Amino acid sequence: MAVGMPISRRQAIAGGSAAVVAGALSARALAQEVRSQSGRSSAGDQRQVPVAPLLTHYIADAPRHEVPEGIRERARLHILDTLASIVACSSLEAAVLGRRYANALSPGGGSPILGTRETSSAIDAVFASAMTAHAAEINDFIPSAYVQPGPSIVPVAIEATRQHGRSGRDLVSAIIVGYEIAGRIPKAVGTRNLYLAGLANHGVAPTFGAAAAAAPLIGLSAFQVNHMLAYCAQQASGSWQWLLDERHVEKAFVFGGMGARNGYQAALMAGLGFTGVPDSFDNLAGWFRWRSFQGEGADHASLVEGLNQRWELSLAAMKRYPVGGPTQPAVRALLEFRQSVGPDDVQSITVAMPGEAVTFERANMPALNIPYLAAIIFLDGRLDFTAAQSLGRLLNDTATADFARRVKIVRDDAQETGDGEDRTESARVTLQLHDGRRLEKFVPYVPGFPTHPLTKPEVEAKARELVAPVLGADQADRLVSLCDELDHAESAEPIIDLMRFETA
Repeated sequence: MAVGMPISRRQAIAGGSAAVVAGALSARALAQEVRSQSGRSSAGDQRQVPVAPLLTHYIADAPRHEVPEGIRERARLHILDTLASIVACSSLEAAVLGRRYANALSPGGGSPILGTRETSSAIDAVFASAMTAHAAEINDFIPSAYVQPGPSIVPVAIEATRQHGRSGRDLVSAIIVGYEIAGRIPKAVGTRNLYLAGLANHGVAPTFGAAAAAAPLIGLSAFQVNHMLAYCAQQASGSWQWLLDERHVEKAFVFGGMGARNGYQAALMAGLGFTGVPDSFDNLAGWFRWRSFQGEGADHASLVEGLNQRWELSLAAMKRYPVGGPTQPAVRALLEFRQSVGPDDVQSITVAMPGEAVTFERANMPALNIPYLAAIIFLDGRLDFTAAQSLGRLLNDTATADFARRVKIVRDDAQETGDGEDRTESARVTLQLHDGRRLEKFVPYVPGFPTHPLTKPEVEAKARELVAPVLGADQADRLVSLCDELDHAESAEPIIDLMRFETA
């Protein structure tokens, strides 16, 4: 495969797996292998579509990919968004516990924990940094894959860049590959199939994404990446019981810490010579081809189809508000209503939305509980980061609970995304007022979703809003500038230095 060459479906189907087992297969030899295998497999047979050769070379060759500047800019913005999340969340419970765990296992280990001056071993450091990155609902996500990639991938890539003396450009290239794999894995095996198997996309995909980002920074060959994937598969886990979490600690573990730890571990193990099942992604008894992942929606070839041609970063989203992705449209409508309607005017509120609406009516976590969010918006006249995460207020504030009882969440099938279409979020919010008036707003999207991405100035403004209250306006501006210039940076050290500060 020529480096940077788009991978077509024909190549994805045709790519043989035996050659990679031998190890260092040159780009020209791989291209010849692809051509020689052409036409031997059927696109309709999920079991007969080899992906390992193209996948392993794609990951290992990350520094040499030809990536459009627009995609590289999005990668830099997602790095900025994740680092801003770490700063804003550094004092929250999940962040504190992540650091406590790292300090208990490997205090003073030499690897910086982002969002603090503390250090620990590399694995424990990325775990704690990732727990901090998802200690609240403010980081990025890929709606079509049900994945939040930044919290796990960015800390791992930064630590691998630091440990191995890589450049800022290498870091950006690794982030792109990590997001690509994290976004593709759930869709290739089928998001519904993962759900039915009891596996949360949010834990499974970051393990592969973090490993994929680390691999080229560590310098793994395609042969080593092949075995790394086997160890990712063995650690790909996470249960949907995170939905029952109240304190956003178990959720931070599933969405952030676990994937960072497991993915980086898999990459380091492969680099040290650990071997596993070769071409495990093409073995019918392997994780990727397991019978649970042969059901509706599985498209194994899509894991490698269009690599270097279509980009998961184009499908990635950023949260405009400090709440869960599916709640964003309702929050926007509620904030707009609050400009002209007071809490005493409201008799009832109905939020109609796609998906499992009841989940967001009864959520234990404040930032996912729409009745709670509606209450604080109307009572406070605004929505701020602290209130959106306040479990104490959700559980103990009488006025908030009284208002929340006026809010009902219902599922609206008319807003559901059709089969084969990218997932979107929307909401229809109806207010019944005491004076008899009935007001309605339909929010088809919130800026930040792939269809309407935040612009570069908007992402940078969000970062400043999150960072300035903790580090000050000058440091916020500096972080924005450092991320913007990453492709020209000799190292990640200036960013790491800025991300080391005393935590309250």
